[in-house]
Amino acid sequence: MTRIASLAAGALLVVSAAPANGGPQEDRNIQLIKDYYAAYATGNPEAVRPFLAPDIVWRIPGHHPLAGDKRGPEEVVAFFRGLVDGKFRAEPIFFQAQGDLVVDIHRGWSNVGSGPEIDQLYALMFRIKDGKITEAQNFLTDMYQSDAFYWTHYPLKPLPGRLADDR
Repeated sequence: MTRIASLAAGALLVVSAAPANGGPQEDRNIQLIKDYYAAYATGNPEAVRPFLAPDIVWRIPGHHPLAGDKRGPEEVVAFFRGLVDGKFRAEPIFFQAQGDLVVDIHRGWSNVGSGPEIDQLYALMFRIKDGKITEAQNFLTDMYQSDAFYWTHYPLKPLPGRLADDR
């Protein structure tokens, strides 16, 4: 069994032990995230903006140029612009909701065509308030693959230009 397959099996075991969706609010929250994924799939980063709360925090783990907390819709949409530039795709596999939280498991991949590529399972934990995403925490199965991909395809600007942009 590959590392991704074993991690996916473990993730599904954990998620399947979670309580069933609780009712209409959870159903609405799952639909919101499904609609978000449909908007993301259009390839237009602006399409995700209507799903974002004004005070959103989107957390990307790693040690690469796109990692870190994105605060507010402008930073989150800019992050998605970067994903579009890298031909990054996402295919949702599973959704679970409890209260104001939705967790999904999805396959994320990119075929830029040069250098290291990426293809792995991710889980995102979304917090929903008033029909908007207020928080998203990304969990991934292979941090090393992720860091290698992003460093290759999203290099930092050279100094001193990088410092001049307050990045």
